[in-house]
Amino acid sequence: MMNSRLTSLNVLRDPKWLNSVDWTLLLIVASLISLGLVFVASASVTFAEANYGDGWFFVKRYSVYMVMGIAAGLMIAAIPVSIWEQYGGLLLVVTLVLLVAVLIPGVGRKVNGSQRWLQLGVMTFQASEAVKFCMIIFFSSFLARKQFELQQGWRGLLKPLMVLSVVIFLMLLEPDFGSSVVLAGTVMGMLFIAGAKMWQFIILFVGSLMSLGALAYFSPYRLQRLVSFRNPWADQYDSGYQLTQSLIAFGRGEWFGLGLGNSVQKLFYLPEAHTDFIVAIIAEEMGLVGLSVLLIIFSLLVGKILMLSRQALSQGSLFIGFSAFGIAILLAGQAFINIGVASGLLPTKGLTLPFISYGGSSLLVCCCLMGLVLRMAWELKQMEPAQASGLSPKQQRSLHESASAGVLS
Repeated sequence: MMNSRLTSLNVLRDPKWLNSVDWTLLLIVASLISLGLVFVASASVTFAEANYGDGWFFVKRYSVYMVMGIAAGLMIAAIPVSIWEQYGGLLLVVTLVLLVAVLIPGVGRKVNGSQRWLQLGVMTFQASEAVKFCMIIFFSSFLARKQFELQQGWRGLLKPLMVLSVVIFLMLLEPDFGSSVVLAGTVMGMLFIAGAKMWQFIILFVGSLMSLGALAYFSPYRLQRLVSFRNPWADQYDSGYQLTQSLIAFGRGEWFGLGLGNSVQKLFYLPEAHTDFIVAIIAEEMGLVGLSVLLIIFSLLVGKILMLSRQALSQGSLFIGFSAFGIAILLAGQAFINIGVASGLLPTKGLTLPFISYGGSSLLVCCCLMGLVLRMAWELKQMEPAQASGLSPKQQRSLHESASAGVLS
């Protein structure tokens, strides 16, 4: 047994740690970021020229955020996962501070009627994007420690639900309805995979839907979005204008599209062409085939992360398993909502398409999430020799934490 442990420790301290990097995952992420840069350039050049006197305005800003995001992702990838698990509670405090700060006049910045941004010198940052990262870490840490309590009944379930309710309430004050839905769905999925009873989950799911429905019904502008979503052509020059223009873009694209850069809808017909509705421009220029390729790349990314979650849970690494699952649900949910809105499947909602839409805060946080995923994949790879040696999951984790703390940190 001692020889097996020494062998595993030597493998963990192998200077050729690059061999354990998940290059496939890295390639998928690099592909999405590259496509994002290309499509932001195509969708924004006319708008940027008319409003800023520089057709490459948004491309330059996207590039700056991309470099910052890659740097931040590498920094996060250099931090052992055990550190994130240990300080999950601190990230909850950070979440509450950000959500309160953004509501303070003079600190938070209001854009288009929503006070979601913090002014940080020459740049702005959307607080709800950072909240997504912090909440995944916090709930993963909480569920890893309290999984048994969660499985016992309502008492264990009420604690995370109370935290989630406070966070969602603060986000709705901005208001940020779209991010609230994505975050709530992500946390609910994490609770389910952590062992919440099916009947409890169904009750919570139905209750959440009723609450969101009531919120939409009693908010006139949200209700108007629902009405126009059902039949946008009934008021195509007012409340249904954005969706009808998006649908026109989809129709013009047909099978193979008009060609990169040849979109007509981005010429001041479709609002938010480079942000929330960029997928309509992609459909117009690249057609059904091009959009399908993008969906396949997203599916590969989400599938890869879900496989990582399954591997971690099978090895007893609960924090990694829950975190990876939450990240996969977050990315899949946000992509589904963004594409669903642009294609008329869902009511209009302001959410970016991860890695693709222009949005500095979204890109930064997505890169940070991928840095965490790459670190988790690397650590699981390091645990394979210990697993092969016959050590129990608890022994594997203890050996791994003691060794990995000195590697890449």
